[in-house]
Amino acid sequence: MADINYEKNQYDAGPDTSHTGHAIKDIVDQKGAAAGEAADVYGDVQTAEEFGYVQRGLKSRHIQFIALGGTIGTGLFLGIGTAFANAGPVSVLLGYTITGCAIFAMMQALGEMSTWLPLPGAIPQYCARYADPALGFAVGWNNWYQCSITLCAEISAATVLISFWDQDEKVNPAVWISIIIVIIVVLNVFAVSIYGEAEFIFASIKIITILGLLIVAFVIMLGGAPDKDRRGFRYWKEGAMKEYVGTGSTGRFTGLWSTLVNAAFSYGGVEMVAVAAGEAANPRKNIPKAVRRVFWRILFFYVLGSFFIGVTVSSNDPALTNEDAKGGQSSPWVIACKNAGIPVLPHIINAVILTSATSSGNAFLYTGSRYLFGVAQNGQAPRFLLKCSKSGVPYYCVAITASISLITYMSVSTGANQVFLWFQNLTTIAQCFTWCSVLIAYTRFQKALVAQGVDRNTLIFRAPWQPYSSWIAFCYFALIILFNGFKVFTTTPWGDKQLTSFFTAYIGVLIYFLLFVFWKVFKRTKVVDPAHADIWSGKAALDAEVWPEQIPRNILERVWFWLC
Repeated sequence: MADINYEKNQYDAGPDTSHTGHAIKDIVDQKGAAAGEAADVYGDVQTAEEFGYVQRGLKSRHIQFIALGGTIGTGLFLGIGTAFANAGPVSVLLGYTITGCAIFAMMQALGEMSTWLPLPGAIPQYCARYADPALGFAVGWNNWYQCSITLCAEISAATVLISFWDQDEKVNPAVWISIIIVIIVVLNVFAVSIYGEAEFIFASIKIITILGLLIVAFVIMLGGAPDKDRRGFRYWKEGAMKEYVGTGSTGRFTGLWSTLVNAAFSYGGVEMVAVAAGEAANPRKNIPKAVRRVFWRILFFYVLGSFFIGVTVSSNDPALTNEDAKGGQSSPWVIACKNAGIPVLPHIINAVILTSATSSGNAFLYTGSRYLFGVAQNGQAPRFLLKCSKSGVPYYCVAITASISLITYMSVSTGANQVFLWFQNLTTIAQCFTWCSVLIAYTRFQKALVAQGVDRNTLIFRAPWQPYSSWIAFCYFALIILFNGFKVFTTTPWGDKQLTSFFTAYIGVLIYFLLFVFWKVFKRTKVVDPAHADIWSGKAALDAEVWPEQIPRNILERVWFWLC
């Protein structure tokens, strides 16, 4: 408590380069500000020197493009097709828009916490510091296995996309799995700046492609494609909101609800920018900018994307649900271009989806390893996981997370692939638990600010409409968790298929609460008192850092600095 009070006094007095005493100051002089920050977070100099620490190697452009397109993977390009076929164009548009509003509220809350105190693998640390150590344990391990399984899902999707060109499977899929795993591991194991550069390139490709697809879809809608067919809102008239389970208004509502679960999977990983905050240069400037741009990501990529799919492809098109389709052939974007008579674009789109899957896998390996690092910092994982390389990479965390990707080889076998898909379905519920945990931590963070005399008006970044938007978003994600498997309850009597569906839909709930109860009982943790919540440790070191001001010399640099 003495250390926390010291850092609070430093906050009240303003930043000072002698922020953590002479011993830590010596480390800062010798090894840079990262060592001082490590000592603050670990609690002592010896631990910081023994294990090393992550480094702030992610530049502004890395953070901005990670925020815009870092985890956009197969969900937006492929998964949306199934939702579209089941529910119709208006239901998909509403589903992605409503979920996007809840995501925006969650990201604003997370942005406020990560701007105040940007930590590596931030979410489990916020939950443990502000709410309950048991919540930090549960969300940390929940996030880790979610990222690990999603990593496998994206690698598997990438190998399927390659079959677009190798339809006879002349090359064993295991070869492509191996190549992709090696690429992703190499991008993560050397330095965070290498990961940042890769994501900058991957995200740039995705952003340019999606913007291009929106323009192409607009042209197809107005009849400017080679087939000269002016579609307008024709496909909305044939079934704007399709019946899914039941008939009439009930069927249309269940169709809409089914899109919410699909949208939650597509938005998965959006919180990654906060996870990267602990390794971001000038986080007080770059993190707020990145969080604000999540709005544009939601609007242009998800909302406009779902709208234009609905006006260029019929939800009754059999290609959307063709189980024999190779690669990206079932992607609504590919189907729209084929139906409009555009011959080259499907190959380009499939290539972009392939890079998106690889990029998303790369991002989830990074995120999963930092969650594991964050859990270790909470003292809720083996101590050796804190070990970092000289370039600031927690290589044990990377290695353990990457080892889970070997499960992807199961997808080579058809029978094992069914088991793999069962694991993949866990990720949506795990993701919703992550978002609920963020919102719980934020409401406790707000109370801690009040209890410890911090005026929110003095914060660099303040989330709007709080705490109301956080509670609304929390209730929304909780409803998705509770009713994501609603379809299984509409079928009687239950057989093996229904039991499997029920298990798939709700095993994630059991896992999360078992993690929470285990740590609660094992460590006898208590809910953190807002007056004693640790909102200060590590803050003084960051406040002491001075980042050079970027002054544009011409109009091009002015545009570039605005963009990045």
